[in-house]
Amino acid sequence: MSGMGSSLQLTNSTVVAAFRSALIHQGIIALLIYFLLAMLWVSAREWLPVAGGQPPTAAAEPAARRLLRIGFGVLWLVDGLLQAQPGMPLGLASNVTEPAAAGSPGWVRHLVDFAATGWSYHPVNAAAAAVWIQIGLGLWLLTAVHGPWSRLAGLASAGWGLAVWVFGEAFGGIFAPGASWLFGAPGAALLYVAAGLLVALPARAWLGDRLGRGILAVSGLFFAGMAVLQAWPGRGFWQGSAGRQPGNVASMVHGMAQAQQPGFLAALVRGFGTFAAAHGFAVNLVAVAALAVAGLGLLSSWRPLLRPALVLLLALCVADWALIQDMGVFGGLGTDPNSMIPTALIAAAGFLALTRAPSPAAVPSPAPAAAEASGGAEVPVPQPALADATVAQAGPADAVPAEPAAAQAGAASWRDRIRPGRLLRDIGAASPRTVGAAAALGVAVIGVIPMAAASASTTASPIIAQALDGSSAPLDFRAPAFRLTDQDGRPVSLASLHGKVVLLTFLDPVCTSDCPIIAQEFRQADQLLAGQASRVELVAVVSNPIYNTISYTQAFDRQENLAGLRNWDYLTGPVNTLRTVWRQYGIADQILPAGGMVGHSDLAYVIDGSGRTRTELNFDPGPGTASSEASFAGELATAARQSLGTS
Repeated sequence: MSGMGSSLQLTNSTVVAAFRSALIHQGIIALLIYFLLAMLWVSAREWLPVAGGQPPTAAAEPAARRLLRIGFGVLWLVDGLLQAQPGMPLGLASNVTEPAAAGSPGWVRHLVDFAATGWSYHPVNAAAAAVWIQIGLGLWLLTAVHGPWSRLAGLASAGWGLAVWVFGEAFGGIFAPGASWLFGAPGAALLYVAAGLLVALPARAWLGDRLGRGILAVSGLFFAGMAVLQAWPGRGFWQGSAGRQPGNVASMVHGMAQAQQPGFLAALVRGFGTFAAAHGFAVNLVAVAALAVAGLGLLSSWRPLLRPALVLLLALCVADWALIQDMGVFGGLGTDPNSMIPTALIAAAGFLALTRAPSPAAVPSPAPAAAEASGGAEVPVPQPALADATVAQAGPADAVPAEPAAAQAGAASWRDRIRPGRLLRDIGAASPRTVGAAAALGVAVIGVIPMAAASASTTASPIIAQALDGSSAPLDFRAPAFRLTDQDGRPVSLASLHGKVVLLTFLDPVCTSDCPIIAQEFRQADQLLAGQASRVELVAVVSNPIYNTISYTQAFDRQENLAGLRNWDYLTGPVNTLRTVWRQYGIADQILPAGGMVGHSDLAYVIDGSGRTRTELNFDPGPGTASSEASFAGELATAARQSLGTS
């Protein structure tokens, strides 16, 4: 058959062009969001200037929080750029997420398959959405330094990280055999979740060294546990090779070396793989010892031991990232730099958080001249309604400066808060960082909306069918007439179907490859048409000059569960009559060697109710996956609806 063995390449030109087009159009929308918000902010400040005065001075952001916010903001930007690689639409589900779940329990594979199905049904929309969600999160974290906007950025980062960890990383592989910290367990995305939750903590949580001690204690317990897991006998980490097969570490390294990457890096990784295969025991001993020492050092929180333990851990992260995880960004399908950089950032943040946060600067006092002008009375300092910065802190709890009387009165009613004048004043009072954070949220929403729509839709995008066989060809000519016999022995002619849209194809009743797939695509198209299906007739003509009797068409219908479709006709007739129909519709046939199957053209025609051919579709089903079947069915149903509208 014409479609046997065909499949979609990851860099299929049709899909790549559609992906780039989506990114360009959505990128223009992202720029417009920034432009419009900036113009609104400038206009609000010009038209309704806020009251003068000095805004409250914010406490300096703790160094540990700043490291997490900026570090993971940059990581999200890198991840977003990696998601823009041309192979992502067609490659992520089949080459990344589904293999990540291999070996995991059934319930894990079911969750991952659910997400992978949604991605494979809408590859362009899903891939573009992931780009903008992650770029938006990165910009949001980098822009929002203080206050609610910054904490919301942390929560959003944690939420998306959790979705990636569950559906994209299959829980980081922790339920699969052979899980190891060296290979990325418990998953980079889980570390994004942890960092996001830390950034989302209120300012008072960063006072003192309690949070730092907690981060280091949890990290220490984790690394000590990973040392035990790495040292556990029988898990294959102590053997460099077993017979002629490389052990776990050497096998992982050799696999990473196959990715497309700079030659010097590939040579470095291959060299380490050879070393690990020859000296597996020594390599694992070093890994176990380093993890154990680092874990116990972080647990102790004793500064003379803590600093060397952190340095050892960072050195181990760098070595593992370069030699085992191969930096995680090469090969065209790398989705993030893997787990070592996030690990290092969180451990370093825990160390920095041991240092007490700097004391907040005091709110400036009113100028002496102002005090004198008021007769010595205290002059209130006006506050902007939407301040990006946190308020100066005078104790363990967040201090809230007193609002002016007008602001307190406005807070009494939500209706007052949404009045245009009040909104404009609030926008004008916002800082540039607040405006930037709001724009970054808008960029993330550009991705969230199509991602949600793709997850909710059960109709595959026609881009898959177009990538396999090209776009449908619009036509307008009188369809060749035919008069044949259906699977029940009743005569059926094109004239007898007048008034209905006819979806016509040609099937071999003894075919075991393409024809059953095409039949199911017609069946799915009937389901997609729903209430309109009564105005559409699904028609197949036998394409085999040998096996063409009614008994064969009935057997095919039973096999493909088509017998119950009221609008399904599988037509046959004398060979000479069939050959005439084949010739009129451009169907070439050839008996295949060693059997009665026929190689024939995989075509489908859409004939409107007046008997005119409106569309020709190349219906080579390609790989016959669930997404490609659903895509062809959707393309066929769409063409039928268009003909119904013109009938």
